[in-house]
Amino acid sequence: MPSFDVVSKLDMQEVDNALANLMREIGQRFDFKNSRTQVEREGSIVTILADDDMKLKQVQELLKAHLTRRKVDAAALDFGKPEAASGNMVRQVVTLREGIDRDLARRLTKEIKASKLKVQVAVQGDELRVSGKKIDDLQAVISHIKGLGIEQPLQYVNFRD
Repeated sequence: MPSFDVVSKLDMQEVDNALANLMREIGQRFDFKNSRTQVEREGSIVTILADDDMKLKQVQELLKAHLTRRKVDAAALDFGKPEAASGNMVRQVVTLREGIDRDLARRLTKEIKASKLKVQVAVQGDELRVSGKKIDDLQAVISHIKGLGIEQPLQYVNFRD
């Protein structure tokens, strides 16, 4: 029976490359001269440390641009609330969303079943497996999911006959 998986994964090597390019650009830009701005990644958490709110907003825009250049969807970024840090600086924690959480899996399952297509949906950890008798139904499910406007980037992999 044909099937495919719906996943949400990030290429962490590309994220690291984007962050390295971002830090290189911050070091070369005139408006960041004598700035103590830093961007660090630890696991799926990116921490931005900036001198003020204006520089923080610039770093956010640069981060989105550099990730997009490296073919990483910027919608995977979940910006936290900016907070005061030591030395009159501003810190912001950015979470890299990866995997399909339980609420999103439930919503996707409900939407697919409401579409009345003859497919089965199974939640497998942090991904969904959609299977059906006809490949056309599976392709209809993919287009239906894309039409939902979900803010988290999704990939459709392991398409099997």
